[in-house]
Amino acid sequence: MFLIIKHVHVYAPEDLGINDVLVCNDRIVKVDHQIDFDWDKDDMKVIDGTGKLLVPGFLDQHVHIIGGGGEDGFASLIPPLQMRDCIRYGVTSVVGLLGTDSNAKSVQELVAKTKALREEGMSAWCLTGSYAYPSTTLTGSVAKDVAFINEIIGVKIAISDHRSSNVSKEELARLATQVRTAGLLAKKPGIVHMHTGRGKKGYKDVLDIVENTDIPIRQFRPTHVANAYEDALIFASKGGYIDFTSGNETARTAHLMAAAKEKVSWDRITLSSDSNGSFPVWSDDKKLIGMGIGKMATLFDTVRHLVNDEHLSLSEALMPITKTVSTALDLYPHKGHIGKDSDADLVLLKNDLSLDGVIARGKIMMQDGIVTAKSYYQDLQA
Repeated sequence: MFLIIKHVHVYAPEDLGINDVLVCNDRIVKVDHQIDFDWDKDDMKVIDGTGKLLVPGFLDQHVHIIGGGGEDGFASLIPPLQMRDCIRYGVTSVVGLLGTDSNAKSVQELVAKTKALREEGMSAWCLTGSYAYPSTTLTGSVAKDVAFINEIIGVKIAISDHRSSNVSKEELARLATQVRTAGLLAKKPGIVHMHTGRGKKGYKDVLDIVENTDIPIRQFRPTHVANAYEDALIFASKGGYIDFTSGNETARTAHLMAAAKEKVSWDRITLSSDSNGSFPVWSDDKKLIGMGIGKMATLFDTVRHLVNDEHLSLSEALMPITKTVSTALDLYPHKGHIGKDSDADLVLLKNDLSLDGVIARGKIMMQDGIVTAKSYYQDLQA
């Protein structure tokens, strides 16, 4: 099946100007100023991209695909993510993970949901572990999970948080070594994805490990970095990746990211949504006083603020959810890029940066602002 997008302004995310983009099945086969291509009309779909922008599909690397929550009782457990919710906001690739709760939620359920999203047409991976240490796993071993479970690319853990297991520096170093070695075997990034709270330690242990051991800094991936902003800047200045959470105050997040850009390399900064995760509010003595929920809509909304408020170019603003994050996860140039042999994960934007169309793995999932993709159960009910 062939798909061609004509006369569209391509951001790869680099600005390539007006081009045609030819897709065959799930891959981009050509990007050029003019592509003359004649094929049987039954096997060809043509999209007129005149006056529109074409950008890579967004990659969200911190998503509670089976729902987070649990800090306010069983009734506070958040429902699972639906594939249509991703498409609606331009997200074509996700990395799923567990949060605070690894009792009502499990790695088994997480892997099953990851497989389901893949079957429905998205690209999806996940992390073993949760906030807790020793890590909850599928096989009984973090290393075996990473080595033998295709969908699992690393481990999740919490640091500097009153809900964490207060993992020691030595335990964190051993965990990173295990997951790195398994990643080498399985040709995966083997990352330690770290929920970072507002605790007193900040990144002290991680920075000490990087300084005094031979574990590469790229194995450690701190997120929610606004919680330890100054430590995060030090970490990025040493060559590490830092991940901002778009949150519910997207203009503030964009401002913090733009400020960080002035101090560290922009290609060290990524952005994720924490979609379907719980956003608890704690008093000074750590009592729960409120609850919110992460929303995938905030991901690209933060990008819009980077363009409109912080005056970054669209190419720059797209990098934390396209090229940079895909590079960090060893997926570039297949993901986060528009070019020959890249996966056909594409987002069409109007000039006001509103979403117009989404293509995931070569399949049209949204057209003219309307989500056309259906879930398995929607197909049964149709």
